[in-house]
Amino acid sequence: MDTIKKYRTGTLFTEIMMILVGLIFLVPFYFLFVNSVKSFGELLTDSAGLPTVFEWTNYSRAWTITKFPSALWNSLVVTVVSNLLLALFSAMTAYQMVRRDTRFNRLLFAMFVAAMVIPFQSIMIPLVKVTSTIGLSNSLYGLIICYLGFGVPLSVFLFHGFTKSIPLEIEEAATVDGSSPYGVFFRVVFPLMKPMFVTVIILNTLWIWNDYLLPSLILTSAELRTIPIATFAFFGQYTKQWDLALPALVLGITPVIIFFLAMQKYIIEGITAGAVKG
Repeated sequence: MDTIKKYRTGTLFTEIMMILVGLIFLVPFYFLFVNSVKSFGELLTDSAGLPTVFEWTNYSRAWTITKFPSALWNSLVVTVVSNLLLALFSAMTAYQMVRRDTRFNRLLFAMFVAAMVIPFQSIMIPLVKVTSTIGLSNSLYGLIICYLGFGVPLSVFLFHGFTKSIPLEIEEAATVDGSSPYGVFFRVVFPLMKPMFVTVIILNTLWIWNDYLLPSLILTSAELRTIPIATFAFFGQYTKQWDLALPALVLGITPVIIFFLAMQKYIIEGITAGAVKG
């Protein structure tokens, strides 16, 4: 009984601590949502308190100034297409590396891992020059290709670890039944990779959707702005329109928060499975 009581007390204390930590992480969201419905003057004088008057017109003004429907569409196109291509190509690449354990594949995998530690800032200028030379600048498909290049290393690394946990006997049985190599992958291996697919898509979505630096380098046209670039329009050299920037931020993060809450149950399962070593 003492052991059970001690265990329950320890569990209760841990849960209380986790709740407190969770509340601390939610504090920035409180400031964001509360200040998004304040006037500019009240926002500067009392940023922590509740608004005396809810300025819901801030959202309509931010919607108009940022041309939010256009920015939302651009962000959706870039995020969805980049995610699908990254997940598919990375899964196929990692599968071949694991099942064909040659010296070349081991070297290639080492290069993917090494690419994960290269700072983006060190290749910004060459990237701008290359994309401009080959005609990828100021286009959504050029931005998507850049995301493929920067996102493949981590995605391949995660799929590589996950593929090792898939029993080889299942694939051998499918081959004996007459399935082609492509049939083995898409009919047998592909469905088993669902947890890692969801994990890779979630991680890449959080990165691509909120990324500002790469789109600002590739996109120059106002019609192609993604949500982070459109939101930056409220920050000029001499003025900072916080009363409009905060509603724009709320509009921008709402879709990705909904997506994350809907898919978060797959994160731990996918990452844990990807950590299994063969």
